[in-house]
Amino acid sequence: MQQTLKTLMLTAGLLASPLIAANTDAQTEALYQQHCASCHGSDRLGGMGPALLPENLSRLKKDQAEDAIRNGRPATQMLGFADTLNAESVTALAEYIYQPPAQEPVWGKNEIAASHLLPHPAGSLPDKPAYDADMMNLFLVVEIGDHHVTLLDGDSMEPIHRFASRYALHGGPKYSPDGRYVYFGSRDGWITKYDLYNLKVVAEIRAGINMRNIAVSADGDHVMAANYLPHTLVLFDADNLDLLEIIPVENDAKESSRVSAVYAAPPRNSFIAALKDIPEAWEITVENDRAKVRRMQTDTWLDDFFFDPGYEHLIGAARDGKHGLVINMNTGKTIANLPLPGMPHLGSGITWDYQGTRVMATPHFRTGAVSIIDMDTWKVIKTLETAGPGFFMRSHENSRYAWVDVFFGPNKDKVHVIDKQTLEIVKTLQPAPGKVAAHVEFDRYGKKLLLSIWDEEGAVIVYDADTLEEEKRIPMNKPSGKYNVWNKINYEEGTSH
Repeated sequence: MQQTLKTLMLTAGLLASPLIAANTDAQTEALYQQHCASCHGSDRLGGMGPALLPENLSRLKKDQAEDAIRNGRPATQMLGFADTLNAESVTALAEYIYQPPAQEPVWGKNEIAASHLLPHPAGSLPDKPAYDADMMNLFLVVEIGDHHVTLLDGDSMEPIHRFASRYALHGGPKYSPDGRYVYFGSRDGWITKYDLYNLKVVAEIRAGINMRNIAVSADGDHVMAANYLPHTLVLFDADNLDLLEIIPVENDAKESSRVSAVYAAPPRNSFIAALKDIPEAWEITVENDRAKVRRMQTDTWLDDFFFDPGYEHLIGAARDGKHGLVINMNTGKTIANLPLPGMPHLGSGITWDYQGTRVMATPHFRTGAVSIIDMDTWKVIKTLETAGPGFFMRSHENSRYAWVDVFFGPNKDKVHVIDKQTLEIVKTLQPAPGKVAAHVEFDRYGKKLLLSIWDEEGAVIVYDADTLEEEKRIPMNKPSGKYNVWNKINYEEGTSH
């Protein structure tokens, strides 16, 4: 009680003198509760605003956090406090949110269930689209500048609708098998089910505090979330996002692990998860809404992974950033070790037919190179030098070209075009000098493609996939990923999982 009174008196003092410096931990805590807790939660686990924990803020530098506290974030409900807090208080708050909490936060069954929102239960909305378009040739464009998503007509290349998203979407949206619904995952654990026919949020639920990505089962019945915090996989019914099961991610010794990623494996009717802190990959099947886990031992920890077209083999990136492993998922055995220095981004890998064999290609986070691998012999057959480390690589079955950006480094405003039969770079584009050019996605036919100018005053550029000529620019606020309905639900060979 005495401590409570002290806190109340302190808070009252701060309310009376908002420009006072936060020069003690108690003062900073009181400032947080006064100005931040209503949106971000008294425990920093998030609410209307995102969670403010070190793990959730890993991509936000402290000086950027201070700027957000002072000036707010455009097109969000985050208001600036420059007129309320002095410089010392702003700095203290920024330092505070980057400190781990005294006790590890809990996010279990009760917390997940309490977060469940159901504005439009399954079956309550019309079954016909509210607009005229080829529903298989729609794009969703994630705009990270102000946390919005634009729905784009892939025939006319005109926006249909723009709507707000949760903070920091990650891992790419996933569509239902019929393309009607899309599921988004955010870094702070929210899953959003959105109806593309009616342009409305159907359901939302928070699966964790820090989430890596989500996956939708091949039959469209289940959604699975992969968490960093807590160390869990979480299974939901896809209709209304009802919680079905929380799966602790532990080995036999009860050592727990973050989950690097989870993907659906359609031919296997399963989910595949790679673990970040335990050298295992898991295959999860669902029967009667319950998960069954099959563990595959790996030679090292895996960060990201790729599959061959038949989902017989998993190609994982070793966390040391120097090599990759090929695992036969039928036997669970490692069958090849690939020399892939520079941390390959295998989640962005693509495949195509080359001289009678299937090859895969991947960019690298730390090395300016694209590695091309024979998927029969599991040998690297060529390493293409690029203008810098890359993030994304894309193609389409009907295109002769593969595109790769050089997202990291001084040449981030360039993008390479690779001929898939000569395995050579045939063109380098610089569509917006000084601004990041990244992430290509083709339309359903492989005739047009979209490229992002990753800037708050950015754009999505439409190119002719054959002539490589620019056709138009659509202004957007820091557009990142773009996801075509047909390519995603049909697992087109040149797109992501």
